[in-house]
Amino acid sequence: MGSKANGYIYALLAIVIFAIQDGISKHLGSIYPPVFVAMIRYWAFALFAVVLAVRATGGLKVTATTKRPLLQVLRGLLLPLQIVMVITSFTLVGLAHSQAILAATPLFVALLSMPLLGERVGWRRWLAISVGLIGVLLILKPAEGLFETAFLLPLAAALVFALYVIVTRLVSRDDRAMTSFFYSGIVGALAISLVGPFFWATLSPPDWGWMLLLCLTGTSSHYFLIRAYDVLDAVAVQPLTYLQLVFASVMGVSIFGETLTTNMIAGSVLVVAAGIFTVWRERIVARRKAGLPPA
Repeated sequence: MGSKANGYIYALLAIVIFAIQDGISKHLGSIYPPVFVAMIRYWAFALFAVVLAVRATGGLKVTATTKRPLLQVLRGLLLPLQIVMVITSFTLVGLAHSQAILAATPLFVALLSMPLLGERVGWRRWLAISVGLIGVLLILKPAEGLFETAFLLPLAAALVFALYVIVTRLVSRDDRAMTSFFYSGIVGALAISLVGPFFWATLSPPDWGWMLLLCLTGTSSHYFLIRAYDVLDAVAVQPLTYLQLVFASVMGVSIFGETLTTNMIAGSVLVVAAGIFTVWRERIVARRKAGLPPA
């Protein structure tokens, strides 16, 4: 019981830190090129991944051994792309609206799992996906007669991250979670370092402090999330991750002066409810296939 309680504490810590990280990303992304911000953040992430790999069972050599190198490289390319898209989205669209649209990721994962993983989606999950997509449409139309093309950016980021999740599921059939984490950091850092220097900018002294804090939040949030998944199932963690939308909305309104519309709130409720149900239903189906009881 104590172990599970610690898991929930780790998950909540990760979510709070992720929200703080988003706020810092929006601040820096509005002043400096998002690719540059993501590159500095990724350097810290790669260093953290190497440290964890060295300390893992078998050390760096065992952790770096993969049976799916091409898919690991693909994962490593997709994640920095998604991070740059998200930081740009925070600046153009806002924290609250971006997180509301990104909350639809589990729905896109369910849709992509059919053609890419060969999974069957029953009528219950189809219904949840349909309700969630209606929620997305509400969010994309924040006011009567108004649609901003910038809202397509977080939608694309959600799709890219859904693809990243699908590829992660594929490699998890052969590679350990620590191996996948290692390649996410190393490949991502190498990839973005090929592009980032072309967007190099000179940080002001105060913003060096914010950048350092961004790197610290980036590594600590991943650490706590890993610890949470050590003791909790994904179905237990996923509903908690939607608190990030709440924190982002509070931060967006109170710090960055964003406005929440009725459509955005109603759409977010539908997306979150549909996402939680989809993740829960996936777990039920997976346990049934494994011959285990539903609970």
